Amino acid sequence: MLGQYIIENKATVRSAAKKFGISKSTVHKDVSERLKKENPALFSQVKDILEINKQERHIRGGLATKRKYSEMKKRGQH
Repeated sequence: MLGQYIIENKATVRSAAKKFGISKSTVHKDVSERLKKENPALFSQVKDILEINKQERHIRGGLATKRKYSEMKKRGQH
């Protein structure tokens, strides 16, 4: 279920962990070890999505910081 969710939603490890109520470590372990053994084809797809997310994380981080300071400016806190 976890692997399918990541594929269907192009989910990050963090968002998948939140959705399933588990830790990021558990998500990593499930998709990197368990899924690899149980369903190698699904593992390959999940691995590709997680790699894309990893490459894009600096962009998401920058956007989050921009949003944070933009909100602070609107509230007059900056």
